[in-house]
Amino acid sequence: MLIIDVFAFCRNGEQSSGKLAVSELVRLRAECVAADGAIEWTLIGGTSQRVNGYPTLYLTVNGTVQLLCQRCLTPYAHQIKSNSNILLVKDEQTADQLESFLHHDEIEVLVGSKTFDVIALIEDETLLALPIVPKHEVCPDGAKIDTDSNNENNADPDTNAKKKSPFAVLKNQLGKE
Repeated sequence: MLIIDVFAFCRNGEQSSGKLAVSELVRLRAECVAADGAIEWTLIGGTSQRVNGYPTLYLTVNGTVQLLCQRCLTPYAHQIKSNSNILLVKDEQTADQLESFLHHDEIEVLVGSKTFDVIALIEDETLLALPIVPKHEVCPDGAKIDTDSNNENNADPDTNAKKKSPFAVLKNQLGKE
């Protein structure tokens, strides 16, 4: 755990950086197929030039995590690269007002504190950088890719051709009334 007074950190223009093993980040580890990998991070405090001089954090997160490809169900190394601009406010009401005023996702708004957990922020940003559906750009050779898992007869295309349409049965019943 790395706890800082985030407002003082920004006011003084401080910087901090480090490296965290995936195994140290419980929520991230739960999303990965292995605890291999590490996340390098850099946190820079300052004051926003764009939005009324609010305290601002600039967070960079880079690293590699092991995810499970949802196409071929094999593990692969996923590169994480994330840069975040975070405006800090003192309460939720101010955060809500500022978010509605900004109207874009380039800047995040968070409630800061004198006991701000930097590791939790790094883990949050890393989780947000994960793909919704992890997959290789190109699955490795020989990996089975099931493109139609709802079709029970994938192995025998002739069976599908001989199967009667359920709508044909309905058509015949409509003509009898």
